[in-house]
Amino acid sequence: MPMKPGSTRNLLLRLDPELAGRLLTVADVEGRPVSDVIREAITALVEQRRGDKRFMRLLEDNLARHQQALDLLRDDPQ
Repeated sequence: MPMKPGSTRNLLLRLDPELAGRLLTVADVEGRPVSDVIREAITALVEQRRGDKRFMRLLEDNLARHQQALDLLRDDPQ
């Protein structure tokens, strides 16, 4: 999947050596760049979470908690 210049964001990823070796093997066998394999895996995880009711409930709980904190910070102390 070609990326447009300036349309990506660099992230640092630390992997244990065994997992890194497996990742390199998958990329090598498939003849693909490691970054493409990583993007594919991350995309699959994000899509899985989007359909996960438990995850979405956690997200909603986090949003509500952050909204409460924001409301407390915005309150005009009198």
